[in-house]
Amino acid sequence: MALFAIADLHLSLGEDKPMDIFAGWSDYVSRLENNWKKVVADNDTVVVSGDISWAMKLEETLTDFTFVQNLPGKKIFLKGNHDYWWSTKTKMDVFLKNNSLDTISILFNNSYVVDGYAICGTRGWFLDNESQNDIKVLNREVGRLETSIQSAVKTGKEPIVFLHYPPVYGTTKCDEIFNVLLKYNIKKCYYGHLHGKKNMRFAVEGEYEGIDFKLISCDRLSFMPILVR
Repeated sequence: MALFAIADLHLSLGEDKPMDIFAGWSDYVSRLENNWKKVVADNDTVVVSGDISWAMKLEETLTDFTFVQNLPGKKIFLKGNHDYWWSTKTKMDVFLKNNSLDTISILFNNSYVVDGYAICGTRGWFLDNESQNDIKVLNREVGRLETSIQSAVKTGKEPIVFLHYPPVYGTTKCDEIFNVLLKYNIKKCYYGHLHGKKNMRFAVEGEYEGIDFKLISCDRLSFMPILVR
């Protein structure tokens, strides 16, 4: 069993929201499918770190989710900033069950053991937060991250954190999120959200303050899931 990760699938198979108009995204669905099948086996697990489907409502995700369902391996979804369909975990779990989407699980205030690791995480939030609303959302995300990590710690396995938003970018940190990673002595953190050479050039990758960071947005990985272990 191997563990892989990727973020920002931005699927729109059931919506009119093509990503092919962006540089480097031409024919991205076929490229993603072919690359995925090259490296992921049925007994592997892939963490998909947000921005999965452009659907606005949960029931509108079915075409996109069916595409992911039919790819090899088990998949663990967490929320991205464009996942407007995201709902309560109970509603999402029921939707997955009712539509026989049994290779997909939801990461939301919980954790999953995959081989020798415990998968945990949350969406995260912006690096700079000045408005009251942003601060409110950030505090909620900090709480969800702590809840997920605490769930992971209880398994006795090493936690690996997955976020959508980067907790650090260039020389700027989201201190509230970053401090949680330090508090729980997290050693590995994967994140998405950043696209294009201009935005990715300041992405923090490799060891930073004792944590190994990796950007896993689709275009960063050339639409190939990356091996975590």
